[in-house]
Amino acid sequence: MKKIGFLDFFLDEWHANNYPGWIRNNIAAKNRQVELAYAYAEIDKAGGLTTGQWCEQHQLEAVSSIEELVEKSDYLIILSPDHPEHHERLAQLPLQAGKPIYMDKTFSPDLAAGIRMFDRAEQYATPLFSSSALRFAEQLASYPNEKINAQSIEYIASTGPGQFDNYSVHQFEMIVAMMGTGANRLKSFPTANGRLLIIQYEDGRQASMQQMSEAPFQLNMQLSDGSSVCVSEMSHIFERLIDSMLDFFETGGKSPVPRAETLEIMALIEAGKQAIAKPDMWVEIVKDR
Repeated sequence: MKKIGFLDFFLDEWHANNYPGWIRNNIAAKNRQVELAYAYAEIDKAGGLTTGQWCEQHQLEAVSSIEELVEKSDYLIILSPDHPEHHERLAQLPLQAGKPIYMDKTFSPDLAAGIRMFDRAEQYATPLFSSSALRFAEQLASYPNEKINAQSIEYIASTGPGQFDNYSVHQFEMIVAMMGTGANRLKSFPTANGRLLIIQYEDGRQASMQQMSEAPFQLNMQLSDGSSVCVSEMSHIFERLIDSMLDFFETGGKSPVPRAETLEIMALIEAGKQAIAKPDMWVEIVKDR
């Protein structure tokens, strides 16, 4: 029986509190030969559960170090979803281990850190996969296809909630999943509580990302043949993410998301932050650091 280990900055957070149940449900439904077994966190959450209390509540074994976690686990899930600035440090040893790693959103705090982590993973033949759950929405499962794909989509408009720092990844993930790579510049029109970003591609395609505090995740696609598609709901995102994550582990690390797409998303987030600070000015999207 293969073992999964959790690694987090602190464990008492929304993803860590929900992933165990979803993972175990998927394992049971698909009769997978894997189990959620170990956990380690760098600190205890202030005012929250300690690592020991969290592990007791979620029925995992607390280990004493990252070294022990890596040694005992066959597969690793690196969490810290709202604190990606810790990912590179937490992943230093795991990326050398050659064991498949799923790293939670947002993959990295900037493009340079993302490149370093992928380079380190490749150096040690460590399979590495990261994604927002929005990529796996049930309504997007049939795309891209023969009619609707990066070549036929002329323009995409996405909407979604939250703040830019930790929620922009979700809309960029959907856009890149459909449009592929090739964005070269963007500009922003922010307000006090929301923001609109316009993205241009090298080949003339365009995308927009509209973010408001409570807007639903939606995606509208204008095709070059004059037709359009409205995806008005994004459902079963976490169940389908967990399924893809466990498939990734059991296939020995066959990632459903190319490195180039994950790094494109990190480049969009980085350029987006710059654009928000300089409204109505084009910001070049740098792909290499």
